[in-house]
Amino acid sequence: MIDGKLQVLGVVGSLNQNSVTRIVIQHAARALVELGCSVDVFDPVGEHLPLFNPDSSYSAAHYEPLQRRVASADVLLLGTPDYHGSVSSTLKNFLDHFWQEFTGKLFATVVASHEKGLTVTDQVRTVARQCYAWTLPYGVSFEDRADVKQGVVVSDTLKKRLEMMVHDIRNYGQVLASQRLRDLNSNEPGFMARHRAAK
Repeated sequence: MIDGKLQVLGVVGSLNQNSVTRIVIQHAARALVELGCSVDVFDPVGEHLPLFNPDSSYSAAHYEPLQRRVASADVLLLGTPDYHGSVSSTLKNFLDHFWQEFTGKLFATVVASHEKGLTVTDQVRTVARQCYAWTLPYGVSFEDRADVKQGVVVSDTLKKRLEMMVHDIRNYGQVLASQRLRDLNSNEPGFMARHRAAK
């Protein structure tokens, strides 16, 4: 947190120019700002992120600026369409670039899906678990034509689900961010201990 403000990084996991995922991430971002959070949105349509290559990505010009944004975030709000029951390659590519930066942070997932996005949310949880991150105990899924029209969220059900998620991001995100900071600045055992030496 910076100056007591929860730092949220929203990630649009779609390269579609008219992406409903983008609309929902932006809707949630505005609501989070209204609750006093600081929100940054990474949108690969406007910020090209080349395919991850472990031999070259870490030294590429685009890496360090994005790495700073990820490192400063307390919460990652991840949006993706459901492609064959899986996360989009766009979101996977973003996630592949980082791992230590996710440790001790909160992941929240929104999925554009006709099948409730359950397998997609589970895959994001697997990434979080492998990177020692936390996740909300649920994801928010929506149907593009039914829930989002002409660039806005129109479904009352989706609005209520997003309101719940935004509330939980702010409250549980603050708890985890505070504990993460305490763990980094203490000598107590815990999974954040290995990150102290890197400070």
